[in-house]
Amino acid sequence: MATFQEKLTNAANKNNSLLCVGLDPDKALMPQIDVATFTTKIIDATSDLVCCYKPNLAFFEALGNEGLDALTKVVALAHAKGIPVIGDSKREDIGNSSRFYASRLFDMLGLDAVTVNPYMGSDSVGPFLEYKDKGVLVLCRTSNPGAADFQEQTVLVKGTKMPLFELVARTTVKWNRNGNIGLVAGATDPKAIGEIRKICQDMPILIPGVGAQAGDLETSIRFGVDSLGGGLMLNSSRQTIYASKGNDFAEASRKVAVDLRDKINAARLPALKK
Repeated sequence: MATFQEKLTNAANKNNSLLCVGLDPDKALMPQIDVATFTTKIIDATSDLVCCYKPNLAFFEALGNEGLDALTKVVALAHAKGIPVIGDSKREDIGNSSRFYASRLFDMLGLDAVTVNPYMGSDSVGPFLEYKDKGVLVLCRTSNPGAADFQEQTVLVKGTKMPLFELVARTTVKWNRNGNIGLVAGATDPKAIGEIRKICQDMPILIPGVGAQAGDLETSIRFGVDSLGGGLMLNSSRQTIYASKGNDFAEASRKVAVDLRDKINAARLPALKK
């Protein structure tokens, strides 16, 4: 069975893309159609332009059975098109509870990767890492304004001062025995992305904050690409999926995705020469 990293690399190479489209279905912003139709039409319109999809599970779970049905269809359709799916769940709990979270997300929903919160430490993340073929994307330097409340606070580690997010990055390297860890670092702080890349070398980095959160696309790519000019998943959610409220929403989302994919690729070339 192919690993998440293999699926991601295959999709990125096939589509010449580091674009991740986030699926955050909000009925207040959508056309007046059901969520399953909305999200699957977005996939149909963009599957040749992306390296992965990232459904935010909160949007689906809030809709009850309708949301679960839509999420199941999203995963099945993306897989049929050869695109891996990241469940943006940010789960964490004590080890025994995390074991059941991991089973739910990986065994039952069939997700290829999930986002996790590292705050509770290794025993909370460990059950996810036991799924060696799945990706575990650890929150490191997130894109929200409140991220600085904790993530940029200085900590002292064996006599060396560093921001907390850097300690998280260094710790994940030690956890990465199965080679299935990646990091989450927002485009709103490209310099942090650069520091994380230095620490984590060729581990994949999911970069939210492109688009609606006004993250710096070009600088994030310049600082974040790995030694082969890849290793990134640059996520766009609202900017892409809500490009139109009309019946042309899928076509409009494709236009935005084409533009973003091309901008990302244009920024990759000078990044390789850095």
